[in-house]
Amino acid sequence: MLLPLLREHLRPHRGLLIAVVVLQVLQTAASLYLPRLNAEVIDRGVSTGDTAFIWRTGAVMLGVTLVQVVATITAVWCGARVAMALGRDLRAAVFTHVLALSRAEVSRFGAPSLITRATNDVQQVQVLVLVTCTVIVSAPLLCVGGIVMALREDVGLSWLVVVAVPVLVAVMALIMVRLGPLFGVLQERLDTVNRVLREQLTGLRVVRGFVREDAEEARFARANTDLTDVALRAGRWFAVVFPVVVLVVNLTSAAVVWFGAPRVEAGELQVGSLIAFLSYLVQILTGVMMTTFLAVLGPRAAVSAGRIGEVLDLEPGVRDPDVPVEVPAGVPGGRSLEFRDVTFRYPGADRPVLDRVSLDVRAGRTTAVIGSTGAGKTTLVDLATRLADATSGAVLLDGVDVRSVADADLRRRVGLAPQRPYLFAGTVATNLRFGRPDASDEELWAALRTAQAADFVERMEGGLDAPITQGGTNVSGGQRQRLSIARLLVQAPAVHVFDDAFSALDTATDARLRAALAAARPDAAILVVAQRVSTIVGADEIVVLEAGRVVGRGRHRELLADCPTYREIVSSQLEVAA
Repeated sequence: MLLPLLREHLRPHRGLLIAVVVLQVLQTAASLYLPRLNAEVIDRGVSTGDTAFIWRTGAVMLGVTLVQVVATITAVWCGARVAMALGRDLRAAVFTHVLALSRAEVSRFGAPSLITRATNDVQQVQVLVLVTCTVIVSAPLLCVGGIVMALREDVGLSWLVVVAVPVLVAVMALIMVRLGPLFGVLQERLDTVNRVLREQLTGLRVVRGFVREDAEEARFARANTDLTDVALRAGRWFAVVFPVVVLVVNLTSAAVVWFGAPRVEAGELQVGSLIAFLSYLVQILTGVMMTTFLAVLGPRAAVSAGRIGEVLDLEPGVRDPDVPVEVPAGVPGGRSLEFRDVTFRYPGADRPVLDRVSLDVRAGRTTAVIGSTGAGKTTLVDLATRLADATSGAVLLDGVDVRSVADADLRRRVGLAPQRPYLFAGTVATNLRFGRPDASDEELWAALRTAQAADFVERMEGGLDAPITQGGTNVSGGQRQRLSIARLLVQAPAVHVFDDAFSALDTATDARLRAALAAARPDAAILVVAQRVSTIVGADEIVVLEAGRVVGRGRHRELLADCPTYREIVSSQLEVAA
């Protein structure tokens, strides 16, 4: 998965990658040339006392060093640009793809795992690319070029290269084999820590309400300890790398001096050539070390790339049509949302959640859906807003199948106020303008008054500019619902979908809001999904669901007379109220 992922996302940066290769070749050539010049300074300048030659060669060495420094810095800069751009593109790709997934598809991974994949996993691939851009060219050239240059200096000491390189490669390969499986476990443990931490922060009130602080601390400690144990095991193997490399390099250097000194004394080898051979040997081992270090980073990046690929390869169940159909502009009788013999079944489920459901939400009318828990109400809302697609049958917007309508067009025409609304960090105004950024302040206040939210917003310091924390935790549940309804009203879609959006409101506020909504949106098609009978008692049509089927349809009084399921819901709520 790593190579296809890199091939796809590095293609736009080919120019910088070519520059990296050219600069690395230039930098490596300079590195290989410097020991040869140094040997000549020693053998032809210092030994003979030729000061002029020393100055001339020293100036050349200075120029070569300058070229090496500039090429290295520029190559690292280009490599960093490529790596950072890759990280940006991967994060954007994961984020965009997740936005296109349905709720069930997102649940396959879970929010904590998706966060880890979009951050830590992307970072692992990013680090690999950065290191690769730094050493991918220079390391092999150092190895091959160093061997060639070392043999030019002295063939008699070449056996040291034959011994040292395999030893270093074998050690690094052993470490890489040990590290590979640990990286997969490490990412899974990181997912677990993120999940536990997210659960504890989100459910902080529940934890405190049930006095479970000690138990939750112990649960987080277990997850944290598991992650620490794996990280320490991986860290111990990493800690072995550099001491082993330094040991091999130093032992090899000592061996070069040990076996080379008698050859110098016998006149078979010059001092400068011995020093150059030593430098080339160190360069060879450095190249081997960098190559194997890259191989050590590879397994973790491969694991991370596989996890990223799992997200990107998951085909969304709900996809934008290739050729969108335009919803007709002028519809006789106004906008409508129709469910025509709709069946929905989750993959692998024994029975459908919705079974041949038909209902019609027309402009100027309020259609309500009620049913017990598990009746399929939320699934109905998901189909209305195309967060899921029907298994059979069709959902039609003004006679056009919503599967043929572009998502952006559908979202503008069908708005949703969910049961558990989410407010974003910002202000009251930024949250209300979420669906229509160009809305004026007057339109915001009008929507707030309809949603019965103007009174508490006026009391907030700053009014429309009052701060809202992430998730809206600085306002109550009822206030969040009213702000969510106001956000929907600011968007002003043709079809309003309320998914139990009045559940946190008291009955008096609920009644005022519904009356104000009817007056403010007389031409809107309104679909209300609710569990509370008082919310839907005045609806033009009430549809009763039970086990995914329509078991009753009509107005409140008609259903009381004809639908046992509806009578049971009403009586149970009256008993609770009594």
